[in-house]
Amino acid sequence: MSDDLLRLSGAALAERLAAGDTSSVEATQAHLDQIAAVDGDVHAFLHVDAEGALAQAADVDRRRASGATLHRLAGVPIAVKDVVATAGLPTTAGSRLLAGWVPPYDATLITRLRAAGLPILGKTNMDEFAMGSSTEHSAFGPSHNPWDLDRTPGGSGGGSAAAVAAFEAPLAIGTDTGGSIRQPAAVTGTVGVKPTYGGVSRYGLIALASSLDQAGPVTRTVLDAAMLHELIGGHDPLDSTSIDAPVPALVDAVRDADVRGVRVGVVRELGGEGYQPGVRSRFDEAVGLLADAGAEVVEVSCPHFDYALAAYYLILPSEASSNLARFDAMRYGLRVVPETGAAGGVPSAEDVMLATRAAGFGAEAKRRIILGTYALSSGYYDAYYGSAQKVRTLISRDFEQAFTRVDVLVSPTAPTTAFRLGEKLDDPLAMYLNDVATIPANLAGVPGLSLPSGLAEEDGLPTALQVLAPATADDRLYRVGGALETMLLDRWGGPLLDRAPALTAQPQQVPA
Repeated sequence: MSDDLLRLSGAALAERLAAGDTSSVEATQAHLDQIAAVDGDVHAFLHVDAEGALAQAADVDRRRASGATLHRLAGVPIAVKDVVATAGLPTTAGSRLLAGWVPPYDATLITRLRAAGLPILGKTNMDEFAMGSSTEHSAFGPSHNPWDLDRTPGGSGGGSAAAVAAFEAPLAIGTDTGGSIRQPAAVTGTVGVKPTYGGVSRYGLIALASSLDQAGPVTRTVLDAAMLHELIGGHDPLDSTSIDAPVPALVDAVRDADVRGVRVGVVRELGGEGYQPGVRSRFDEAVGLLADAGAEVVEVSCPHFDYALAAYYLILPSEASSNLARFDAMRYGLRVVPETGAAGGVPSAEDVMLATRAAGFGAEAKRRIILGTYALSSGYYDAYYGSAQKVRTLISRDFEQAFTRVDVLVSPTAPTTAFRLGEKLDDPLAMYLNDVATIPANLAGVPGLSLPSGLAEEDGLPTALQVLAPATADDRLYRVGGALETMLLDRWGGPLLDRAPALTAQPQQVPA
């Protein structure tokens, strides 16, 4: 029975709960048992709150038994990336600087999850302050991909994606600054969505780059993502960048999914050289399915996408160097007091700050802080940061022009399947290239959805297709994603995660 509960989608589990076929306590305990059984190998979680999750589940069961009106996802357990503030639970952002820190408040999206009755299983592993593409930059050790435990689950939100892929949680929350929801989803065979910038409140998210960060769902189905997105989305007066408009009807878009007449643009610049052949072939097959279902498929050129990676790695470090200045050892988090100051005698506040930041930040965080500080320094601001912002404007214009011709854009989500742990740690530029297809959406603030497109012939690992839509048109993602998911499930004979060897020990089969 417990294994059956683990394999259910969030929507299917919600239906069982509503029908009284199982209880939230039973479902939550099943997932806690799975965490206990496999997380020693996967390391998706940094903190598991069994007591709190079971208490939340019991409360939902009591309210359901009393006849109270509940949210449709009430009682469905969820995991949360450890960059989201949770009152009473540690929030570390994957850094030694915040080890053991417990926030005194909840992020807005956590307030909405609690109010809807979703038991929070715990906090998931991540690259330090969301800086990375592999979750190897966590101060607490890397997460592992359930498809192959020697490979990365992507980053920075590899913990959330791994938890969903390993059936440790049916739903999870991630954050996406340059692809940190979509890229981990791509390499773990899960579904990940970056909403329109401002579509989900950023209040209570530990900031990396404030003009890029966006929270969103990580799930195993497009319908689950739509349900979770509708729950956490919407205007929040506590977030000055929050969009003051209703959330589109995302669940209806999935249930009424039909791509007949939809204009689909294949982005010329997001493919070709550097893309693994198996990734490209699965993408082409998926696009073929869209065409066979009645979509109008055309090639679209977005010429300034070629400069997105370079612009992003100037804008993000610049904003990060400013945001991370708050970790000064004076207010909260780690504090390292040297025995003597730089000039001898009692250490000054500057000495404490220097010692704390040197000990607390990891190599990648230091690299980006230094790069960002340099880009913002006098004499270089216009040449680097200012120029990058101009490129950002050109990328936004590319999107605007493309969306006059098509309804959505599509591309592979990531250029390769999951790479091996340690393979790119010594080559930051090679690591950064993993986000080449996802970064443009963050620079322009448009929404993106990644869903599994199949298994690569070379290694039998998951590949994924990305759907991009205009700002605030998130429902288009779900319309196209829902229709394509149905076609791909039919082609592959069921969910790809049923083939994950680290979970089932079944051989992978790639259809001809």
